[in-house]
Amino acid sequence: MGENVIEIKHLTKEYKMYPTKKDRLMEAIFPSANRHSTFRAMDDLNLEVKKGEILGILGKNGAGKSTLLKMVTGVVTPTNGEIITKGKISSLLELGTAFNMELTGIENIYQHGQVMGLTNEQIEERKQEIIDFADIGDHLYQPVKTYSSGMFARLAFSCAINVDPEILIVDEVLSVGDMAFQLKCFKKFDQFKKKGKTILFVTHSITDVLKNCTRTIIINSGKKIFDGGVKEGVEKYKKIIVGIDEAVQPKEKGKTIKTKKTTNKDTWKSHFNENDEIIEYGNGQAEVIDYGVFDEKGNYLQSIDNGKEVILKSKIKFNDTVNEPIFTMTLKDFNGLEVCGTNTLIEKIATGKYQKGDVVEVSFKTRLQVAPNKYTLSFSCTHFKPSGELEVLNRKYDALLVEIISSKEHVGVLSLDTDISIDKQK
Repeated sequence: MGENVIEIKHLTKEYKMYPTKKDRLMEAIFPSANRHSTFRAMDDLNLEVKKGEILGILGKNGAGKSTLLKMVTGVVTPTNGEIITKGKISSLLELGTAFNMELTGIENIYQHGQVMGLTNEQIEERKQEIIDFADIGDHLYQPVKTYSSGMFARLAFSCAINVDPEILIVDEVLSVGDMAFQLKCFKKFDQFKKKGKTILFVTHSITDVLKNCTRTIIINSGKKIFDGGVKEGVEKYKKIIVGIDEAVQPKEKGKTIKTKKTTNKDTWKSHFNENDEIIEYGNGQAEVIDYGVFDEKGNYLQSIDNGKEVILKSKIKFNDTVNEPIFTMTLKDFNGLEVCGTNTLIEKIATGKYQKGDVVEVSFKTRLQVAPNKYTLSFSCTHFKPSGELEVLNRKYDALLVEIISSKEHVGVLSLDTDISIDKQK
């Protein structure tokens, strides 16, 4: 990574909001009649993206992610600010926007290539690759208006991905078409990564961000509130989703809480490898005060055999009345990717009602059938408000560092419990 291929300076986008159509008309006729309010979709954003970076852009719905990408591609004009880009940009935003619905698929391949600045010779070089990738058969020679939504998406994606851009902009469109086509899309995306292309990637899938991105930014209400490492960005985004504000004071009800690593030898967790960089937050109505890994006889397990049953325990103390809390357990790799996990909601277990001062032990009896490696264990207690909103009472992410071992070789990330039979035919 070296030079900047995207430079954004003080980028702002404002939209006029009218109470009624009549107000819009009145202002159009009489410009001095101010009938609108102003919505700021992008608010003084500054950003630099270097060549070869894969930038994951996170944020809740309406945060301004798609608005940013549309301004970078030139679809939307900024109200203020400057965008400097170096190199050809191909965007997977609103697929097929350059298509003419009256033209055939093959004619639209040529039209799209011309819009992207390709010569006829360059289009000819790429045409067969586009046709093969889209794989829509004889429909290619029919008007696009006769296509199903799946065929339209396949051709549009194929046109956008096969122009060999320096910068690729992706907005929640990698999973188009059927499963076979989705696989082709992700393989093509991987090819771009290996070629060192610069990619701006908007998605709500934190798994895709963890697997694909080299850097993350978070946009909230049009402002960039985070710019840094992928794992750190994902954890901050999780807090934003559940309405946790990191800037508030600790130990207040409804606020983020922080606790120090224990030195009490009577606790379960003191017998394990605790994580010094544990990620903890919640509103304080409950707290995960202890956790550990045990065998069926209650002995501490310093390593976990992926073929044997283990018991993962957490102990939760309630600081307020809570009805039907949700108790969770999650295993993550060191990149922050959630490998597996479960909770009482998924398992359809009624948990009951708890009062201030109550303490509960939760046991997850399971086999962690994943490949031998080092992982982190997370525990939490959440619940749903009467409004249906998820509320985090206390999360302790990456609380314990654990090692999973095995007596046999593995392929991939899962450990399969398999019986193989061989029947030689005469």
